[in-house]
Amino acid sequence: MSMQETGPVVVLDHDFGDIDIERSIMEPAGLEVVAAQCKTEDDVVAVARDAAGVLTQYAEVKERALSGLRRCRVIARYGTGVDTVDVAAATRRGIRVTNAPNEWCADEVADHAVALLLTLARKLPAYDRATRRGSWSWQDGRPIHRLRGATLGLLSFGAIARGIGARMASFGVRVTAHDPFLGPDEIRAAGALPVSFDELLESSDYVVVQAPLTSETRGLIGERELRRMKPTAILVNTARGPIIDDHALYRALREGWIAGAGLDDIAEEPAKRRDWTPASPLFSLDNVVLTPHAAYYSEESLEFVRRFAANEVVRVLSGQEPMSPVNLKAA
Repeated sequence: MSMQETGPVVVLDHDFGDIDIERSIMEPAGLEVVAAQCKTEDDVVAVARDAAGVLTQYAEVKERALSGLRRCRVIARYGTGVDTVDVAAATRRGIRVTNAPNEWCADEVADHAVALLLTLARKLPAYDRATRRGSWSWQDGRPIHRLRGATLGLLSFGAIARGIGARMASFGVRVTAHDPFLGPDEIRAAGALPVSFDELLESSDYVVVQAPLTSETRGLIGERELRRMKPTAILVNTARGPIIDDHALYRALREGWIAGAGLDDIAEEPAKRRDWTPASPLFSLDNVVLTPHAAYYSEESLEFVRRFAANEVVRVLSGQEPMSPVNLKAA
């Protein structure tokens, strides 16, 4: 089957402003490229029913959508996480799923996590607000504690978390980690002290969540976990928002169970909603720093992931193996 006979490739959603990079790779390979902005699985079926392949940033491609994709052979994720794709269902239908390798934005996410942590630890938002109001006083940030000698707890210890640990170690911080998929010797060899989940919560001055979103990690940090943390602790999440129960976190921050939080995503994941409004009570708190799921972003990382996803589609539709397959080729 020629590339022309495979059907179009649909970019299900994107917030890049254009899909010129994708077109520059796929059109010379003989593929028609169509851009959409899907927010629901029904949207996906409506635009990609006859697509040979799709690329997805936030749009979900699960059982409902997959049942309507009659000719799809590849789903390429802009990013590493594939919680928005039903990989098992895709595999049963003979559809290859690809993602970006972990390192595509490892430096950006590690930098962002440390930036959130330092911003909160040094009370920069409080100082900025007070100074703009006309107050010139170091007391506006009180209390601030020294980083050196404090304990950082990393929830998961993959490549990004190790980058965060290395950066924070340069400040004299003691680095601990909990990762149920790694042995203690491997964690020690990579520069951290292995601890249990409860010990990480109870002993850390700073907790950074860098775990993948799975059925086991969804809602992992709720009231029980937040109450186990120090009242002076800072929680940073540069993974996925739904790992933390936002309602419990709001209470924890308002009632002083913990001191502050830096969040690159919230549980409701606004980018996946068509008519989102900032109604979360977290937005009303001064001890929260929020960014719009931007930890992965640099101009360099964005260009890389777009080129990588587009090339994966070309590879699969031309009969080659993808560079970063999530599932095996169907028998």
